[in-house]
Amino acid sequence: MRDVISTTQAPAAIGPYSQGIRVTANTMLFTSGQLGVDPQSGQFVSDDVAIQAKQALVNLQAILQDAGFSKSDVVKTTIFLKDMNDFATVNTVYAAVFDTLPPARSTVEVARLPKDARVEIEAIACK
Repeated sequence: MRDVISTTQAPAAIGPYSQGIRVTANTMLFTSGQLGVDPQSGQFVSDDVAIQAKQALVNLQAILQDAGFSKSDVVKTTIFLKDMNDFATVNTVYAAVFDTLPPARSTVEVARLPKDARVEIEAIACK
């Protein structure tokens, strides 16, 4: 009832966690938070929060796809921001991806993110 999702199209885990877990007869997926990191180099694609957010969403979509889900299956996301002043910028990038029937979402400011990222995004998907 639990499958580990691991794709090379998103950055490898940098700690003791999985990129995603698919549960309940393949009907639910819980992803780990994704940073704006290039899967091949393991480096941030930019210091710019908009570019990091876009890459985090690309990484998230790669995990969804590998697990047999799509962005339309996402029912909840959480966005972690290093600086809440980046909310509007990240919101614009996010809205371009979740342009129809967006999922429920929480956005919180945190003191620090892994690798000193500016943004991290996680998702729950359900079929």
